[in-house]
Amino acid sequence: MKFELNTKRLTLAAVLALASFTTISTGQAYAGECPAGQVAENGMQPGEMMPKGVTDKLISSIDLASKGDAWKNSALRMRKLVVQPGGVVPWHSHETRPANILIVSGSITEYRSTCKVPIEHKAGDVTAEFGMLSHWWKNNGSKPAVLYSADILTSEEQKNESM
Repeated sequence: MKFELNTKRLTLAAVLALASFTTISTGQAYAGECPAGQVAENGMQPGEMMPKGVTDKLISSIDLASKGDAWKNSALRMRKLVVQPGGVVPWHSHETRPANILIVSGSITEYRSTCKVPIEHKAGDVTAEFGMLSHWWKNNGSKPAVLYSADILTSEEQKNESM
């Protein structure tokens, strides 16, 4: 059983990495991205500030301190989020916390500071979150949305994180 679980984690990590590389290397727009002509520096203002109807389970975490000074006080983690219908992942920033999100099932709407319109994400979509980006998510659908998040978190962010 443990071998199967590790294989699933490895496969998920490979999917996230490949999806991120493909998006960055081709520069093309994909499903679940801000539509052409809607990108804006202050596209959306801060939204919901409190979590609602969301579970956030840490699957795995790697302390990166032993990997050299560049990673000092950082951790690479993988989480599973389940957002119930009407549920909210509150407004947060990715200025110092890069992440990749894979939507596994259901759908969820993202309200992104860099886009004038909400972005609908469906199962199979992957979104890269980094840089001058702040956003919040809401499940406007009728089924739970299941997301996997892989991010790099500093020790200071770990202390301040509420979710």
